[in-house]
Amino acid sequence: MDESKAVQYLESLIGRTLRVHATDTRIFVGVFKCTDAARNIILANTHEYRYPTTAAVQDAALNTTPETPKESQKLKLNMTSRFIGLVVVPGQHITSIELEETPQSRKASATVS
Repeated sequence: MDESKAVQYLESLIGRTLRVHATDTRIFVGVFKCTDAARNIILANTHEYRYPTTAAVQDAALNTTPETPKESQKLKLNMTSRFIGLVVVPGQHITSIELEETPQSRKASATVS
């Protein structure tokens, strides 16, 4: 992709909700505001999500019902989250970026196009 198309694509993402995965396994979901040459990303109205700790997983495993065999037991744990507002995610710590689309945003983009 040439530079002008890359810039145009990034500009098309401004104001859209992105899911940014970091090297420490955190996930940031927020509105894309801008980026820079160092690949830092600024998100607004951001929520941070973390996977459950090992201790929480072990505690949940101890509290499962003994009626089912261990092999068929599945643990379901929620990720912890918190609202952090405006955040800068350093480019060196970004592992992947996804466009977060909802049915409403798909309808809105279809009517604009």
